[in-house]
Amino acid sequence: MSSVSSIWRHPIKALGRESLTSVALRTGECLPWDRVWALAHEASKATIGEWARCGNFNRAAGVPALMAITAELDEATQEITLHHPDRPDLTFHPDDAPEALVAWSAPLVPSGRAQPSHVMRLDKHGYPDSAYPSVSLANTASHNQVEQHLGRDLSIHRWRSNIWFDGAKPWAEFDWVGKDIAIGNAILRVKEPATRCMSTAANPETGQRDADTLGALEHFGHQEFSVLAEVIQDGTIALGDSVQVL
Repeated sequence: MSSVSSIWRHPIKALGRESLTSVALRTGECLPWDRVWALAHEASKATIGEWARCGNFNRAAGVPALMAITAELDEATQEITLHHPDRPDLTFHPDDAPEALVAWSAPLVPSGRAQPSHVMRLDKHGYPDSAYPSVSLANTASHNQVEQHLGRDLSIHRWRSNIWFDGAKPWAEFDWVGKDIAIGNAILRVKEPATRCMSTAANPETGQRDADTLGALEHFGHQEFSVLAEVIQDGTIALGDSVQVL
């Protein structure tokens, strides 16, 4: 039987990740505090209070250095601390001091790319790559297949997924589309595979592109990794919980 091996949230879309030991999922919402904020660039056409496509935001697909950010969110104060190997640590409140994030991230964005402009917030829905509030589920065995094809170790953080599970066959998650999955006492409905972009080519330690992840996926006949799911029953999930197809 499959089980949860790690849980991750990304408070600011494409800018940092942090691990969790457990999380309470709510029906019709993204994983709590996941991608609640996003850093819009100067060419963004995103509207405040509405979901927008990923191209409206600074992210590792165009700015590989952003992949090397890690984060911690203080839920009580909603302050976030960001770390990057080439930048000093930053602790700030995205709503009260958005200009701090704009200034901190700007040196990471190459000239010729759309520069960071302003911070946006969307509670409950967040800014996932889907137009609906989604939670991403990733299979360690599928990740291992990509590693084996490339002949090297890869960080799982290239995929920026929420819930990782062990114990399934490679690519078994694609067979879950349209099915319900029980994790802990939560139930999720798998909607679709997650199509991948150049963000995954960037190394989460260095922020440099160093792996042909998209070429590896194409070797397996697709360009998807992980699946996107909707929460259809509230529940708490934790490390070690079973992942069961209903």
